[in-house]
Amino acid sequence: MAAGRRVLGRRFGWLWGAYAVSTFGTWLAFDAFALIAVVVLHAGSAEVALLSAAGPAVGAVAAAPLGPWIEFRHKRPVMIATDLVRFAALTSVPVAFAVGGLGIGWLLAVSVVVAAADIAFGAASGAYLKSLVPAADLLVASSRFESTTWTASVLGPPVGGALVEMFGPVVTVAADAVSYLLSAAGIRAIGGGEPEPQRRAARGDAPAGRMRAGDLLDGWRFILAHPTLRPLFVNTVLVNALIMVSSPLLAVLMLGPLGFAPWQYGLAFAGPCAGGLVGSRLARPLVARFGQRRVLLTAGALRVCWPVGLVFVRPGVSGLVLVMAVELLLITCCGVFGPVYAAYRLEQAPPDRVARTLSAWSVTGRATTATLTALWGLLASLTGPRTAIGAAGLLLLATPVLLPWRQRLPGPRPVAAEVLR
Repeated sequence: MAAGRRVLGRRFGWLWGAYAVSTFGTWLAFDAFALIAVVVLHAGSAEVALLSAAGPAVGAVAAAPLGPWIEFRHKRPVMIATDLVRFAALTSVPVAFAVGGLGIGWLLAVSVVVAAADIAFGAASGAYLKSLVPAADLLVASSRFESTTWTASVLGPPVGGALVEMFGPVVTVAADAVSYLLSAAGIRAIGGGEPEPQRRAARGDAPAGRMRAGDLLDGWRFILAHPTLRPLFVNTVLVNALIMVSSPLLAVLMLGPLGFAPWQYGLAFAGPCAGGLVGSRLARPLVARFGQRRVLLTAGALRVCWPVGLVFVRPGVSGLVLVMAVELLLITCCGVFGPVYAAYRLEQAPPDRVARTLSAWSVTGRATTATLTALWGLLASLTGPRTAIGAAGLLLLATPVLLPWRQRLPGPRPVAAEVLR
């Protein structure tokens, strides 16, 4: 085995491959629904905003009961089922378009289904990964997923843009649908067994397969009671939302008053995604040298220092360079932070709480992002996009105080009994 390269086994390879193909499909269809709404359905800004915010928000609410339901079931069948649900939902878009029945309502319904299935898949796959990979290798696995995400974010949008130019935006949705079908096939090919899902009898849980009303809140209870996950939860949810609220406002600013061409706008965000690939590759050696706590806190603080610079963007080459530099620094820091935080979160969640923890985290994050995106849209309509971008940047500068500076990070929970052999 080459130095520094950990082999995680054939089964992890299938899981990683399934993740790679579906992630590339997602980035291939980046903003496809918004493009379909504008180009095909001639929707106005209000309808596009509704599609962008309401779909993920309603999907997050719909997914809230799924975490407890997933917790006490085998995870691979759930992952396959959610892949097939996303395949069917997305396939309905080109079919509806072909028969002349596509409308904003249809896109909104598909967006809700896909958002809920995304959360369910994430909860199931995180729990499955924890049972598949030893605790010592969770950072390695998380870094590989993170690097795959950033690679797809560099390659997917340009390829998707070329397909849109040649065939229209509906074709990228069809390609995304096929990617989920391939992902389901890859997950099925993993084979083998997985630990039997069990309830904790000491807590008076209902029989296996039945869900109590209290299970709906168990994920949030665990997070909020944990001394380090609680501040990380508040920090990551708020930071991710404040970063995302500036994206549509920057698009309005760059493509409108500043006069940037669409290809320049795409370049401003696709190019810097290479920083995420670099950061994710650096995460493991940085942790080995400086320790998990120092890397988590330092990268977590550094990632919020840059977005406020977007308020100074101007027309021309200098403005384009500024946006690319800010995004490169932001994404590189996120690339380091992401796998370290993801691995730590999996380490701390008990085997019978992983799905509920990840589901609660995702539901809160998506709902918060959707809510703040709507509020920042209102703020931008009152003050202008530049002022709203600046407000988000200034708030981000205050978020490092929410990181667990005073708490020592607990070590990983023992999971030897649950790891698949």
